[in-house]
Amino acid sequence: MRQALRHHLFWPVAALVALVAANTIAKPSFLAVTVTDGHLFGAPIDILRAAAPLLLIALGMTLVIATRGIDLSVGAVVAVSGAVALEYISASSDPGSPLTVLVAVGIALGLALVLGLWNGFLVTVLGIQPIIATLILMTAGRGVAMLITGGFITTVTSEPYKGLNSGFLLGIPTAVWIAVGLFVVVSVVVRRTALGMLLEATGINPAASRLAGVRSRTLTWTVYAACGLFAGLAGILVSADTMAADANNAGIFIELDAILAVVIGGTALSGGKFNLSGTFAGVLVIATLERTVTVLGISPHVTPLFMALVVVTVTLLQSPRVRERFAVAAIRRRPVSDGGRGAENGSAEDAAGAAGGAGEEAPEAEQAPVAGAEHASAPDDEKEVTR
Repeated sequence: MRQALRHHLFWPVAALVALVAANTIAKPSFLAVTVTDGHLFGAPIDILRAAAPLLLIALGMTLVIATRGIDLSVGAVVAVSGAVALEYISASSDPGSPLTVLVAVGIALGLALVLGLWNGFLVTVLGIQPIIATLILMTAGRGVAMLITGGFITTVTSEPYKGLNSGFLLGIPTAVWIAVGLFVVVSVVVRRTALGMLLEATGINPAASRLAGVRSRTLTWTVYAACGLFAGLAGILVSADTMAADANNAGIFIELDAILAVVIGGTALSGGKFNLSGTFAGVLVIATLERTVTVLGISPHVTPLFMALVVVTVTLLQSPRVRERFAVAAIRRRPVSDGGRGAENGSAEDAAGAAGGAGEEAPEAEQAPVAGAEHASAPDDEKEVTR
C-alpha cells in the first residue's frame, strides 16, 4: 500500500476513477459503447477523440519540460497549422482530392516544424529563457494565422481531410489511432534507447551533461522541433474536426491544459525525470473532466472554478510531502508481541551488561600505565626501546 501511494500514477488514476464514477452515477449509460455500421460510439469514445490533440501536445510538452524548458507557443502553432492546411485546400481546384489533402498536411507540418526549430534556436543558440522565447511566438503566432486567413474564418468541404478526425479505422476514430500510435512510438524510442537518459541528464544539469559528452544543445533543439511538429499535427486534427480555421479560437489555452496534464502525471517543471505514462493519465483526467462538466449540467459560469478545484486537488495530492503523509497514515505499525518485548528487554539488558562490563574493565585498563611505572628505573636505552 505504501508503494502504491508513492507511485506517480496513483492519484491521477484515482482521480480518473472518481470522475468516471461521478459520471456513471449521474448518467448510468455513461460507459455504454454501441456498435453502428462497424464503428464504436459512446461517451468513452468521444473522450478519447477529444483527448487526441491534447495528447499530442502534452507529449511534446513532456519532452520539453524534461530538458528544463517550457513551450507556451503550442496553441499558436495549432492555429497556424490549421490555417495553412485549410487555406491551401480552399485555394485548390479539387478540395476533395486525397493528394490535395496530403500536400496541405505536409505544408502545415513543415511550417510547424520550422516554428519549433525557431523556438529551439532562441533557447539554445541565443540563450533566451524558454518562457520568454516561446512567449514571443505565442503572441505573434496568432497574428500570423490571421494574416494567412485574411482575418476571416476559412471553411472548406473536403471528406478526406475531415476523415483525419471524424473517420474510423477498425471501428476506432482515426484521431485516436494517430495520437496513441505516435505516443507509443515516442515512448518506445525514449525508454528503449539512451535518449530518455540523455534527456533526463540534460534537464538535471545541462552544464554537467555537456562536460560529460552529451550534446545537450542538440537535444534541446530537437525536443523543441518535435514539440512544434506535434502541435502542428494537433492543429490538423482540430481543424479537421470543425472544418474551419479560426485564428483567434483554435487551440486557445491548450498549452495550459498540456502543462497541467504533464504536472498531474508527476513530471516536475524543474526538469530531469519525466513520466510519459503519467502524461497519458493526466490527459485522460482533463478530457474526462471536460465531459463531466457537461454530464453533471454545471453552469458555464462555474465551469472554470469547478475544473480548477479538481486540478488543484489532484496536483496537491501529487505533492511528495502529501503522498508521504498518506503513506504513513495508511500503514499502521504492527503491535509488538510479548516475546518481542522480552527480546527487546533482553537485548537492552545485554547492552547494559556489556556497558557495565566495559565499565568494570576500565580500571584494569587504567592500571596498565601504572604497571609500567615499575620499570621507571630502567636504563635510558631500554626506555627508548619501550617507546
